Amino acid sequence: MAVTRTFSIIKPDATKRNLTGAVTKKLEDAGLRVVASKRIRMSQEQAEGFYAVHKERPFFGELVEFMMSEPVVVQVLEGEDAVAKNREVMGATNPAEAAEGTIRKEFALSIGENSVHGSDSEENAAIEIAYFFSNDEIVG
Repeated sequence: MAVTRTFSIIKPDATKRNLTGAVTKKLEDAGLRVVASKRIRMSQEQAEGFYAVHKERPFFGELVEFMMSEPVVVQVLEGEDAVAKNREVMGATNPAEAAEGTIRKEFALSIGENSVHGSDSEENAAIEIAYFFSNDEIVG
């Protein structure tokens, strides 16, 4: 396997509960390395742009509002097969279906407030990373 990068967001429900360190520790314990990280408050423009793929879905407005409700932590993670590893550590979107020991099983409050976002492919990871980070901010 090659060392690759993926994108992660620690969502408002987790930052509000001061879980940034706990979530990051789970990622690092799984072999992922944080090569860029910043705590931001998403603007409406950022949230709508990032989630534009969901614009026609009924939950779009609620998702945008949620992502603007508290600070988030955006991160670039690096490691062996980083996209797959991050998705494994995050667990299923529905915390009730997530495997024991995963971030969502331990920290998510609901399907909507599921504590983390992670890229679903290397192609989307590149797009998502570029959305929030310039190359000089990634210091792996």
